[in-house]
Amino acid sequence: MNVGFKNLPIDLLRTFVTVTQFNNISRAGNVLGRSQPAISLQIKRLEALINDSLFQRTQGHRFELTLAGQVLFDYAQKILVLNDEAMNYFATPTIRDSIHLGIPNEFASTLLPKIIGRFAKIYPGVRLEVTSDLGNKLLPKFRNKEFDLLLGLSNDTESMIEEATYIKSDALVWVSKQDKEAHLRKTIPLVVAPEGCLYRRRILQRLSRINQSWSIVYTIPGLTGIQVAIAEGLGVTALAKSTVPPSLDIIPESDQFPVLGEISISLLRQPGSRGEAVDLLAEYIKTSLL
Repeated sequence: MNVGFKNLPIDLLRTFVTVTQFNNISRAGNVLGRSQPAISLQIKRLEALINDSLFQRTQGHRFELTLAGQVLFDYAQKILVLNDEAMNYFATPTIRDSIHLGIPNEFASTLLPKIIGRFAKIYPGVRLEVTSDLGNKLLPKFRNKEFDLLLGLSNDTESMIEEATYIKSDALVWVSKQDKEAHLRKTIPLVVAPEGCLYRRRILQRLSRINQSWSIVYTIPGLTGIQVAIAEGLGVTALAKSTVPPSLDIIPESDQFPVLGEISISLLRQPGSRGEAVDLLAEYIKTSLL
């Protein structure tokens, strides 16, 4: 029985996402193997389906998502990930390889179950070795060719090495447990990772700028331990906004809690690391983080 449902074609969504990511129809066409007129036609077909425009032209002939485009972009990425997972699940598993991946502690508890676990189920023939540590310890290991891929965090004013592919920026936010009232103390009690952690360095820099008193009450190397300590009301920390669990609260910026700025998230690939498995994992991580 036809109840009037419309379907969003996967090929149109993939074209839309690719154009958005490259911000250029010609480059998207090269990736997808389609001509520029064909790409434009697919975007028009998608706009007709949702009855709204997806892009608006800006100076320099760049594309900027409309409000409708921003909403559909979020949906499209999720739909494509699920589509590709389903297709890969039913495909004959022929890919066999071994990949060593480095993940900073700050993202490990979020990425390992959400991304890496699902990837391992889709590609059971790919053996993943994952190392989680502070970012300043992971980068030297990458330079020593110990990793095929490394998820890197850097200050928004820093540039990663040449092998890095920028993924996105994420805001650093103050986090505590509001009903425990640790954030109301005159001297801020901090729960942080050991020295070398980008988050720790940013916290201390910003508090020093405004002469806000602070005290490190706990130093914990793993993000899970930090989150538990915060949930118990032991202090305040900073996390990337996308990694704040529902059990914790974001503390609004104020005279006591200054703006922490953003961090850049990049994926570094070893120049000599080749193979379809590495390509798939890199793309899977990038798509899931966008």
